[in-house]
Amino acid sequence: MNTKLRYGCLGLLVVTALYTGAWAYFAPETWHENSPGFGLSWLPRLGPYNEHLAKDTGAMFLALAALTLIALRDVRDNRLVRITGAVWLVFNVLHFSCHVQHLDMYGTRDQVLNVLSLSALVLVSVLLLVPLGPVRRNGTR
Repeated sequence: MNTKLRYGCLGLLVVTALYTGAWAYFAPETWHENSPGFGLSWLPRLGPYNEHLAKDTGAMFLALAALTLIALRDVRDNRLVRITGAVWLVFNVLHFSCHVQHLDMYGTRDQVLNVLSLSALVLVSVLLLVPLGPVRRNGTR
């Protein structure tokens, strides 16, 4: 693992968390109707709108964003980055597991996009568990 890859992984997770968190918390009904966005709408098929659940989801994603931003600031701190990766991994594995149990509600395109996007987030989380490699003579990792 190197710092550039860590920045990329943490950056992807923080963008995901801020996008989902802010949208779900500050516009919960629109989030429920249109998530994940980009012309797709996956949530209405999973159940009726619930403002409390949507706002709680947004708050959780914003909390993950805060943790991830702290880790981004101290990207060389193996312990902090690995803790952040572990927290994201728990969430992403459980989130992925829930979604794959309900794929029958979607058409083929949405099934594939669910599996690809959520498994990519699991992989990114796993990568954060890898410690930085040793420092080279030129001072880089």
